[in-house]
This record gives sequence, C-alpha cells and structure tokens, in this order.
Amino acid sequence: MCKTYKQIVVLSGKGGTGKTTISSAIASLLSNKVIIDCDVEAANLHLTLKPRVENKYDFYGGKKASIKQGKCIECGICESICNFNAIKNFQVNPYECEGCGFCYRVCPEDAISFELQLTGRYYKCDLHDGSKFYYARLEPGETNSGKLVSELKEKAISNINESVKWVVVDGPPGIGCPVNASLASADYVLIVTEPSKSAMNDSIRLIGLLRILKLRAGIIINKSDLNEEVCKAIEHYAFLENIPIIGRLPFDEQVIQSLREGKSIIDTNELYYLKMKDAIKLLKNEIRDHKNKLVEI
Repeated sequence: MCKTYKQIVVLSGKGGTGKTTISSAIASLLSNKVIIDCDVEAANLHLTLKPRVENKYDFYGGKKASIKQGKCIECGICESICNFNAIKNFQVNPYECEGCGFCYRVCPEDAISFELQLTGRYYKCDLHDGSKFYYARLEPGETNSGKLVSELKEKAISNINESVKWVVVDGPPGIGCPVNASLASADYVLIVTEPSKSAMNDSIRLIGLLRILKLRAGIIINKSDLNEEVCKAIEHYAFLENIPIIGRLPFDEQVIQSLREGKSIIDTNELYYLKMKDAIKLLKNEIRDHKNKLVEI
C-alpha cells in the first residue's frame, strides 16, 4: 500500500521544554491521525490524552545471565572475567548485567543460563475521537530503548489504514539512540525549545543530527517571553539555518495547573488554542513546501 500520510516527529534537545505539552495539543487539533509516544523511558502523553487500552504487548529487549545454583561449583571464573562487576558471591545482579554473555560462554559446568528478559511493554489504545494511540514503558534500569521505539513504531505503522493522514510522534529528548529510532521514516521534525542557553545549545546539537539525516525541521519556542535576548538568538540562528519558526508560546502559570489536572493546554487557555491552530496551519504549509531544507554540511 502506498504511503498516504505525513509523519511529524516532535523533538527537543533537552527535557522540560514542553515537547509533550505541544504534542498533546497537536494530537487534539489534528483529525485522521495516529499518535505515538516514543519517549519510552518516561512516557506521559497518555496522562493528557486519556486513552483506553485495547491491547498490550511484551517487549524482550535482550538477554541476561543467571547462575543455576544447583550446578554451580563456585569456581569463581565468571566473577573474575565480568568487566561490569555484575557477579558477586555467585549471584548475578540483573541491574548490573550488560548481557554480553561472556560468563555464559566460559562457565566450565554449563551452570549459567543466558535468556531473553522481559524489559518493557507497549500498548495499543483508542482515543475519544476513535484515533489510535500507541505508547510504551521500558522497565527501570533496562537498556535497548531504541529497539523498543522501533518495535513500537513498527506496530503502529503496520496497522495504519488509508483514512490516516497524519502520524504524530512524541519523541524522547536529546540526540541518542531512541531519538534516531523515532526519526525513522519522518517527513518533518518539529523542534520544541525554550529561551535558555542550555535549551538553545541542545537544539543546535539536534539540528546537527537532522542535517546528517537530511530531515526538514521547524521550531516552536515555548515560554518565549521569559528571556527576550535568548529568544532573539534562537530566531537569528534559525534564520541563518533556513529553519522556520512555526510558533511562539508565552509563559502562563495556567498551563502548569492544566497539566496538574491532566488537561491539554488548548482545553483551558483560549490564547494557546488560537496560537496552536496558527502553528498547525503553518506546519502543514511547511510540510508541503519541499524547498525548506536544512543547510548541508
């Protein structure tokens, strides 16, 4: 089946800029959509969208070692060769084990098992308007978050029908493995930043990644009135890089109260509702305009 939808990935260089808040507003304003929360280590988009879970799936992210006490002769070889100090007193600490399998291979008594572990779950849900929503939770201390993101997106995309026109992905912060997995098959990236030097610098790092991947992007400046100097610096950088400013949202303490109540900002603040409607209109125009490209290195 030919692709009939556009995929928007919402990212931020750092946490706390309002990325999920913006994703929630976009999810509420778009129709004919599928929403995916790919921030698998701290998923919270479901708190405002309030979905109904339809199905849940187990995620096995990797293997870990475990000593079979009945077969172990306590020779100590496994403990001596473990570079992660995960084995002490002939017990494997599952939070320290990195799943390399070296101890499993060198054990002379075949007293170590090395099996897939349940490291997370992901969920297929229904929203109040009938749209599909997917999110996942990686267990504390577990790795392979990028693999879970890929599996989550594959499940969501494989179930899309021709009526879907938009896929909105709420990605994790930063530029690591789960971010790269979130960007798979993206048509456009919306960067949510704020007027602080740390947020600006981290956004510049993220833009560097998008350059490499040759992905088009726009910027929303959240809490734009908190620091006019840094806000202008972000706008100047965006101008030099040919990246459009999709929207500017002022700081409002009412937003904090809305989030405490599990509500989207557009449901409680008319100004934010109007600004997000304008931002989505501009976002749609930018996605259709293939002339907007990041400057290549």
